This record gives sequence, structure tokens and C-alpha cells, in this order.
Amino acid sequence: MQGFRLFLFCFYGLLIVPLVATAQNPVRKLEEKPLTLPDTLISPSRDLMALDTLPNSTDTLALSDSTNIMPRSDISTDITYYGEDSIVSDFTENKIYLYNQAWFEYGTMRLEADLIVIDWENSELYASGVTDSLGKVTGNPFFKDGPSSYEIRKEMKYNFKTQKAIIKDVVTEQQDGILRGETIKKMQDGSVYLANGYYTTCTLTIPHYHVASNKIKSIEGGQVVTGPFNLYFNGIPTPLGLPFGILPNTPEEKATGLIFPSYGQEQKRGLYLRDLGYYFAFNDFIHARITGDIYSNGGWGLKSQAAYKKRYRFGGSFNIDFQKFKSPETELNPVDYNTFRIQWSHNPESRGNSRFSASVNAGSTSYFNNIVNPNNYTNNVTADLSSTVNYSKTFTGTPFSFGASMRHSQSVQTGEVQLSLPTMNLSMNRQNPFKNVKFEPLKTLNIAYNFDLQNSITNKVTQEFGVDPNLIENSGDPELVPFTPANFGYLLQNANNGARNRIPVSSNFSLFKYFTGTASASVTELWYLNRINYFYNPSEERVDKILEDGFNRVTFYSSSFSLNTNIYGFFNFKKGKVQAIRQHIQPSLSFNFSPDFSAPSFGYFQEVQVNEQGDTRLFSRQQGFSFGGAPLGESRAMSFSIRSVLEAKILDKSDSTGENPTKKIPILENIDLSSSYNFAADSFNLAPIRISARTSFFDRRLSVNMSTTLDPYSTEAYTNRSGTETFRAINEFAWKNGMGIGTIRNASLNMNASINPNSAQNQGEVRDELTNEFMQQGGVMDDFVQSEINRIATDPSQYIDWSIPWNVSFGYVLSYSKPVSGRQNITQTISINGDFSLSDKWKINFNTGFDAQTKELTQTMIGIARDLHCWQMNVNWVPFGAFTSYNIDIRVKSTILQDLKVSRRRSFFDR
Repeated sequence: MQGFRLFLFCFYGLLIVPLVATAQNPVRKLEEKPLTLPDTLISPSRDLMALDTLPNSTDTLALSDSTNIMPRSDISTDITYYGEDSIVSDFTENKIYLYNQAWFEYGTMRLEADLIVIDWENSELYASGVTDSLGKVTGNPFFKDGPSSYEIRKEMKYNFKTQKAIIKDVVTEQQDGILRGETIKKMQDGSVYLANGYYTTCTLTIPHYHVASNKIKSIEGGQVVTGPFNLYFNGIPTPLGLPFGILPNTPEEKATGLIFPSYGQEQKRGLYLRDLGYYFAFNDFIHARITGDIYSNGGWGLKSQAAYKKRYRFGGSFNIDFQKFKSPETELNPVDYNTFRIQWSHNPESRGNSRFSASVNAGSTSYFNNIVNPNNYTNNVTADLSSTVNYSKTFTGTPFSFGASMRHSQSVQTGEVQLSLPTMNLSMNRQNPFKNVKFEPLKTLNIAYNFDLQNSITNKVTQEFGVDPNLIENSGDPELVPFTPANFGYLLQNANNGARNRIPVSSNFSLFKYFTGTASASVTELWYLNRINYFYNPSEERVDKILEDGFNRVTFYSSSFSLNTNIYGFFNFKKGKVQAIRQHIQPSLSFNFSPDFSAPSFGYFQEVQVNEQGDTRLFSRQQGFSFGGAPLGESRAMSFSIRSVLEAKILDKSDSTGENPTKKIPILENIDLSSSYNFAADSFNLAPIRISARTSFFDRRLSVNMSTTLDPYSTEAYTNRSGTETFRAINEFAWKNGMGIGTIRNASLNMNASINPNSAQNQGEVRDELTNEFMQQGGVMDDFVQSEINRIATDPSQYIDWSIPWNVSFGYVLSYSKPVSGRQNITQTISINGDFSLSDKWKINFNTGFDAQTKELTQTMIGIARDLHCWQMNVNWVPFGAFTSYNIDIRVKSTILQDLKVSRRRSFFDR
């Protein structure tokens, strides 16, 4: 057997080695049949006087068939031609000579050269440049036939009836690739045969790399097929080569074929082949790809990706990724997982009165802990998954509309899953029954209706007995049930569902000329299929609950009245750079009333003993239900808020035209203050005061956001049951006890800045710039190009702007909290990312941060990019953390040769 293998090895070696050796000299001269050049030294003029140019006087009506009067011809359309210097006709040989900047057009074909010879007898063209007295050749032919163009260095011969051509020393562009050959033969179907040629995607005259072969065939809209070939770098042959090659030559939106895998090795999973599969371009509306992964240590994966588009109707994509791996039995730290991820995006176009959309991102909670994309840094640190599927319909001719949705949220860190299956809404638009009445409060009176139905499923199931642990001490936390198909029936039994009916009524009108008043009222009714009965369990010293089945209605109402106006203030300055300051103040005052629904006659609340001392507490019988229950206690509250905007008008020195000598800059983009006072409460009438502000500096390069909550009441120390000293709020204002205006319970400061020599671009600007650049280069927009542009715009790490020498963005978050218990907590985080150019072709990018509380660096990534003209090199390194890895890629920029790359990856599995 070993001898037989050795025989086969020698046999194939003798077969392949000569072929590879032959390809090492792709530019050798072959014997070729020279083209027949016309003798341009012989004057095409003849003794035309010797010819009888008078027509023969025959009876033209004596023809046997009058339908054959017009001669038939293979020429199907008009022929036009031009010569800048001269046009010479040779009637004897039936030829025309075009000199100097000449051109010839026939249908979609156009030929340009300094010498063109038209042979009407044989329907042929000959074109070449002209050699001057110094031996310099000028006006070489340029030939275009449909979408294909040919730059000719010597000469060509073309039959414009058969559309076949023989060309000497030609360069032609095929999709993203460039072909060059010593002799080329073009066929009628657009296929091209080359002798001693090469193929490359580099546009330089001397390309950085090319694939050289003595035989190349290019099939239009198909692929480029070569004989024995070698890979050249900067004109230097390499030992890399094969007996034959097949290179894609199909537009991306029509390409169907094999997807070449990437390969490598990992310490845990061993040798691997990734993304080996097939790409299906079924038609212009549906594309799909199926790929697989295989690992030598026992793992495998399967992926399916599809994109679809129905013009003027909808478009979207659907992706599934399943991965399975189990370490060998000898592994000290085994890894065993079955994980998956599903992504679905469906986007309709506005049409008709119904609309369906979907955005699904679901999968196993272990997916992001095991499956890492080394080229997508943002994807690796995803902490949550969420999905939404929506359907809406408007009933034509009526004020009603219907909507339904299904929602999903999933925490990768905790494993908690929330499902809304489904959520429905039926609504009536606002109606004005008194719109023809002159009295303004009645004229603007409007009424609407909303019906909501909700069914919620979660794997965080509360205990069968015992109430909310926030109300009663020593109660157990909710149980987290694994979200698996086997447990779905149990989770469905514990689903939370209900319905809500709401009728809002409102009216807008003017008061005292400068004020706007709004009066509103709302009636709400909740429908449930059960309610809670509470009872005190003396043996366990706790409050237990049981569910009472039966239709349960909860009805409550509220009313409000609000008043608001606008105040403007101007401060003008006669001298200095600041011309004026404008302040805009928006004060608002509102009154809200809601009666007390805790009375026993309503039956919405139950007073229950909570301890052995006999203390009682009111519990809502709809606690934890989908829409809650009726509000507890009477509310007669007055709410107030003040919003202020401060702007300055300054001289604009950059305006050289003088048309706009000033510009506006924000001093405070907004500062808000709000609170409320409940007159019906027996204590703590004044709610915490909320203050927030936002502004920006340096032409909006630095944005600052601040917010705080001020507690106006005092606190006092006391000792709880466990003997620990703590604090509690008392019903006295802080300023009465010498504690100032109050206590700051929480505050935050958020600063973000982006600094670079050019104006910072947002995602929309990047998307528009890439689209315009693509269109200017002659590209045709389709769904696949648009999705790629969107991917680049939303993930800047995928796109390197070499025109910006440096760019730095940073963020700073300071958070402070101090609850009533007195435990103070301060957190600070700093994030920095950016890039800078070492030269025109070298760029370094980075992404890092610092957590001041833990005194540790956050997820960090360092990258190096090198522009190699037709190639690009990227090196990414994550030095520490959960995704420690490095990735090196050297790839061709052309999309059709993106699998021609040199890759070496080491992932966090290799630690």
C-alpha cells in the first residue's frame, strides 16, 4: 500500500511540476500569425475616369420580384465614423482610411485610434497608433463594446458583423479585475482568450501583484479560468501556483458559487476550517449562503444567511448560527456547549394601509461567552438581546387602527428572559364633536379611545406564597427557571396577562392672551381573569397570597389642568465680541386630581396583618399584574417645571463675505427644574426636586450633560431590629433642621468629546459620503451595497478614513448616589478611542477605558492598519479580559478576491 501511494505521488509530481515551471515564464514570445496591415503609402486614388460611373440603362421595372429591390445586409443599425485629419476612400478595394483622432461607432461598439481602416468588403476594422519620425507611437486604439473596454498598446482587427476581434498587447477591465495579454481573441458572446497574460485587481501600471499564466479565458458574467499559473509580487515570481485557477468574474448581486474557507488552529478546538460553503444567487430578489465550520477536536458549526428584496414592497435578511463543541475526554478543563443565534430583519416600504416589520436578535445566553468574531469588537461585548415583531393596520374611512407586536428581551449576563406574546392595541384617533362651535374650549375638545391587550412570559417566576420581598422582610427572591422548551409549558401557566381600556378627553385654549391652558380627564378600566387574596400566616410569620379565578374589573379616573407660557429676554452689548444674549424661559404649572380608591367599597385593596404585633398594611389585589391596579390614596398635586435656554450671538471672524457677520452659540442648551406638591398626602407632600442641564463647547465637539435629584426632607438616625444604626427620612424640611436646602440623593455628569482636524461626522454623514462616492465611481445601488454601507457607517472600526491624520474621542461618566440609609456610592469611568496616522499609509487605532471604582482598565483593543494600495493589512490585539486574542489579516481590497488573504488568528481559547 505504501508503495502504491509513493507511485501516485511521483506520477502527480511529474504531471504538475512541468506545468508550474511553464507558468514561471508567462511573458515569453509566442510565434503568432501577423495581422495584414494595409499599405498606407499607396494612394487609394485610382484612375476613376476609366471606370464607367454611368448606370446601365436597363429597365428596372423588369425585375421578377419587386420585393427584392432593396438589397439585404448584415448591418442592423447606423454606422458613423470620423477622422480629424482626413478621410480617404478607396473605391477599388472598398476601404476607407480615417486619420488622426478617428473614431468608428456601430451599435454599442466604439473604436478610437489615430489610424482606422474600414474594410466594407469583409466587414472588418483595423486600428493602430501612428509612429512619428522619432519612433514614438501616438494615438493607440481604445475599444469599447458594451460594458467592456480595451486599452490597446499595439493594434487590433475587428469584424463588426461577427463581433470577433484579435488584439495585440491589450489591457481590459473585467468587473473589479484587470486582464492584460500579448495576444487576445474576443468572441461574440463577450468571452476573451489571452495568450501570455495576467490577472490582477491592482490599478497601477506596474501592479503590486498579479496572477500570471500563458493561457487565460475570461467568461463575461462568469469567471476567469487559467491554465498553470503563478502568483507574482512586484513582478517577482513566487512558488505559489496551481495547475489551473478559477477566479470570480461575476457581479456581486449575481454571483453563485463556492465560498472558500478560512483555516487555522486553536489550542482548545484544534485545527479548523471555517465558513466553507456555497453562495446561492437565486434571482434578483433572493440571495442565500450556507456555510459550515469543523474542528479537529470534535466541534462543528452550521450557518445560514439569506437576504431578500421585493421592490416597492419589503426587504430583509434572515441568519441562523448553530455551534456545537465538546472537548476530548483527556482535557483537564473541558468545554461543552450547544449554542445558537437567530437574527431576522424585515423592513417594509410605505404602501397601502397595513405594515409588517421585524427585528429579531435572539439566541442562547452562552453564545457570546463561547463564539467570538475577531473582526467585530462591538459584537463581542454585547450584554443583551432584544427582538420586536410589529404589525399595524389602518381601517380606511374610519378613525380606528390596529396594532400587534411580539417582543423579546434577554440578558446574557443573568439569563433572564422576558417575552410579550402578544401585545395588541386598538385605538381611535382624536375626534372633535364640537369643532363647529365658536366657544374655544368646546371647539378644541377632543376624545379618543385606546384598548391594550398584553400577555407576558418570563422565566423569573415569583413564589407561590409570600408577597413582594420589598414589602415584607425575609421573603425569598424570585426563582430563575431555565428557559428551555421543556419548561415552556410551566412558564406559560405563570404568564401575566390583562387588558386596559382608556378614554382620554382634553381641550386646549388661550387664557389672558399670553397663556395656554389644557384641561384633560381620563377614565381607565382594567380587565383581569383573577385577583389576589392575602392572609396572615402566623406559623411562618409572613403574608401569603392565593389567586382567585374569575373576571376582575378595576376602574379609576383622574383629571388635570395645566398652564404654560413663554418668556423671552434679550441683553444687547454695544462693544466686544459678544453682540447679544437671549434667554428663553418656559414655565409650566399643572394641577392633578385623583380620588382615593383604597376604600373597602371598591374592593381594589385589602388590609392585612403583617406581623405578630398586629400591624396592618394595605395591599393591592392586582399587585404585579400587567397594568397594575388602581392608585393608592387621594392625590391633589400641583406640579411645576421651568425650562430655560441661554444663547449668545457673537461676531463670526471666519465669514469673509460679510453677509452673516454673527453666529449663535449655545451657553446653556437647556436647564430644567421640576417637582410637585401633593396637598392630599399626610406627610412628605413635596416630591424630590429634579434638576438637569445640557450644553456644549468648541463648536459642539464637547458635550456636557448633568442631572441631580435633591431631597428636601431631613433624616435621623435610628437602630433597626438587628442592632445596626441606620437613617430614615422624617417629615420635616431640611432647612428647618439646619441641613441646608436638602440632600443630594443622586447626581451624574456625562462628558463626551471628539477631536480631529476635520469636522466630526455622524453616522448619517458617513453613510451619505460613502453612497455619493460609490455613485460617482459608476456603481449601481442595490440592497447588498446599501447593507454594506450601513454596516460601515454603524461600525466605524470596519472603515478607515485615511484622509484624517488623527481622531480622538473620549467619554467621562461620574455618578454619585446617597440613599436615605446613608450609604454613599461614587463611580467614575473613562473611555477613550481613536486613531492616528504614523504616515500616509500607516494608522494606529485603539479603544480602552478605566474604571476608577475597581481601579482596572476596561475592555481594551489596539489595532494597526497598513494601506497597501490594492491590499490592506489589519492587526488587532486585545491584550487582556474575556476576549484576549490577536488577529492579523492581509487581504485584497477587491470584493471579488476577498478570500485571497493571509490570516493568522489566536483567540481567547488559546490561553
